[in-house]
Amino acid sequence: MPRPNDWTREQTLAALHVYFQLPFGQLHQRNPLIRNLAEWIGRTPGSVALKLVNFASLDPQVRASGRAGMSNASQLDKRIWDELNGEWDLVADEAARAYENYGIERGVAPGSDVLDDVPEIAEGKTVTAMVKVRVNQARFRRAVLASYNARCCISGLSVPQLLIASHIVPWSMDAKNRLNPQNGLCLSALHDKAYDIGLISILPDFTVRVSKRLQDVELDAFTKVTLAKYSGQRIALPERFKPNPSFLQAHAARFDFI
Repeated sequence: MPRPNDWTREQTLAALHVYFQLPFGQLHQRNPLIRNLAEWIGRTPGSVALKLVNFASLDPQVRASGRAGMSNASQLDKRIWDELNGEWDLVADEAARAYENYGIERGVAPGSDVLDDVPEIAEGKTVTAMVKVRVNQARFRRAVLASYNARCCISGLSVPQLLIASHIVPWSMDAKNRLNPQNGLCLSALHDKAYDIGLISILPDFTVRVSKRLQDVELDAFTKVTLAKYSGQRIALPERFKPNPSFLQAHAARFDFI
């Protein structure tokens, strides 16, 4: 039987939504997103921060990094994490709605967590289906950039305005993993375009491959330095939500790299 101070499913899902948006190094009680959620759900910022760290403890990649002090995940945390990995977009959408519902109770408009990316929300416009898509895309971007600490996994570029959260399997091809950061790569705008049209790919072993279309022509100096030289190089992996090898396999196969 639940105890009075136990976390509810709605509270836990709202915390999961915040977890998606923050780099690991920002999972502390001073973070504004954490403080806001703590106020909304009537808990301390320290309690919310600990809940996010508990989620991190369930990510095999975080555990493999050797980070200590993360073994307090509840049965509810584990159950939601398992549900997430079974039906990512379904659970991520439920988490976003839980977060938004707490905000609505405080007069905060849905989608305000990505206000900078979807200005229509600030203008008070009706949240149409198109705006909802943009909100989801913005949340996917936040999750991917947070996982990679806002750095291109190929070149190391760290200017956020020049970074793209690239879908490995395109949005149009997999409706169940549109919000899944394991279906994402943080790439510079140049590498995103090259990846999108198959001039480069990343194999399931996380190494970059450059298309023969670039190898078989006389390349200009810029293309050599920005694209061709990375062939065979291993990407910088994110702190969490490592790219799913099956998604990488699908992209590489689609463009005849394997």
